[in-house]
Amino acid sequence: MSHEIVEKNIGLMALFILLVISVGGLVQIVPLFFLKSTTEPVQGLSPYTALELEGRDVYVREGCYVCHSQMIRPFRAETERYGHYSVAGEFVYDHPFQWGSKRTGPDLARVGGRYSDDWHRIHLINPRDVVPESNMPGYPWLAENVLDGRLTPRKLSTMRTLGVPYTDDDIANASAAVQGKTEMDAIVAYLQRMGTALK
Repeated sequence: MSHEIVEKNIGLMALFILLVISVGGLVQIVPLFFLKSTTEPVQGLSPYTALELEGRDVYVREGCYVCHSQMIRPFRAETERYGHYSVAGEFVYDHPFQWGSKRTGPDLARVGGRYSDDWHRIHLINPRDVVPESNMPGYPWLAENVLDGRLTPRKLSTMRTLGVPYTDDDIANASAAVQGKTEMDAIVAYLQRMGTALK
């Protein structure tokens, strides 16, 4: 009898649905904040260098995450193609993380060290020079845009506020670390770092 009252009153039904979803979500999500495997970095993980952090910002600005995920799922087909599946401890210093779910292009979670710096430069300028069937657009302006490093210390400082263990020296030397480097140098440094912490 009482279920008929709920079914006939759309407002009450919506309230109960919201309550059930909220409780279910909390039961699944809250424990993750207390698991070491999801909150502590994997062994050997270090924060991005100033240049790699700038490269990550270029990666986000250019929308690379729209076509490339950075999360290898624990399925045989994926681990055989890309390498070890992704674990949460690899991404504790990523704010926000770049996992994604869309793969127009290949997953980049383990691209670090797979190709040379020169390969990445050629690929970013004109992808079809190294992958003839690629439908990725070129990014030749990255080789021309020079980083000035003016905001780099603030970026590291903000990351430290979010829990990334940057030191005062890291922040103080951040501008000098990127001075005179191009956006191409930065994004290649970022790409070469991806997935190298987990062996």
